Amino acid sequence: MTSKREVFDEISVLTTEGRNPQSTNLDQLPIRAILELINVEDHRVPTAVQGEIPYIEQAVSLVVSAFKAGGRLIYVGAGTSGRLGVLDAAECPPTFGSDPNMVQGIIAGGMGALVSAVEGAEDDEEKGRLAIREANVGKDDVVFGVAASRRTPYVKAAVDEARALGAKTVFLTMNPRENIDFPVDVAICPVVGPEVLMGSTRMKSGLAQKMVMTMVTTAAFVRMGKTYENMMIDLMGTSEKLRQRAHRVVMLVTGVSYTEAREALDKANGSVKTALVMILKDVSAEEAGALLKASDGFVRGAIQQDS
Repeated sequence: MTSKREVFDEISVLTTEGRNPQSTNLDQLPIRAILELINVEDHRVPTAVQGEIPYIEQAVSLVVSAFKAGGRLIYVGAGTSGRLGVLDAAECPPTFGSDPNMVQGIIAGGMGALVSAVEGAEDDEEKGRLAIREANVGKDDVVFGVAASRRTPYVKAAVDEARALGAKTVFLTMNPRENIDFPVDVAICPVVGPEVLMGSTRMKSGLAQKMVMTMVTTAAFVRMGKTYENMMIDLMGTSEKLRQRAHRVVMLVTGVSYTEAREALDKANGSVKTALVMILKDVSAEEAGALLKASDGFVRGAIQQDS
């Protein structure tokens, strides 16, 4: 078991726990200067993420393979990292019309930790392992650990358990790749540097995490046929805004009127994909569905087939 002194020594050398030399007088600055300083530091994040694109690409490839095999993407994190994972998972169904099981988020301390800090939850290795077992993780899944510090015991234990169960593993951290001293399939390490407020990884680190996770799920679902050009075509009409967005997409792609788009969507039971193929191929909803099935759900493939 790691001693308190060993934990202190480990934390003290982490990039994410360093003091930012640009903000040592933070408590003396006027409001405008504080905001400008935060903004300047935030500008470092996209560059750090850009440098990790080859590794993000590897992670997306693993996720696409998992989806095609009927597997899942499962984020695991604590604190800010865990909340961002749950957030990204929650946003996939309304955006892509995906099954809620396809992308999931596990947070140390349980879902109550989304709104209230659960002290000490991030240190519980056994609960990290248990969470993976309770999720029935297997060889078709990708478990995506997120820990700004790299050392979070709950997350490391969860990733280790997932690997033992045959899952592919990804680890996202804001500390250098050479500091990852445990096996993972892909490490993503945008080193954003010390925070303006020392150790407050909800700042630059959280921004980098949000960027990477959004990139992973967006790219993966694009490769699963969830878009046409740069438009969402598998969105769920769970609100009036989304229903009207569906009408607009059909109109933009096909050039039909609002009334014609509404009629097609009604016949397609609200499916934008089906409505598009119906109009572009001049076929029934049933025929459009068959064409989509034959093209693995890709609208481009469906409209290029002989009907």
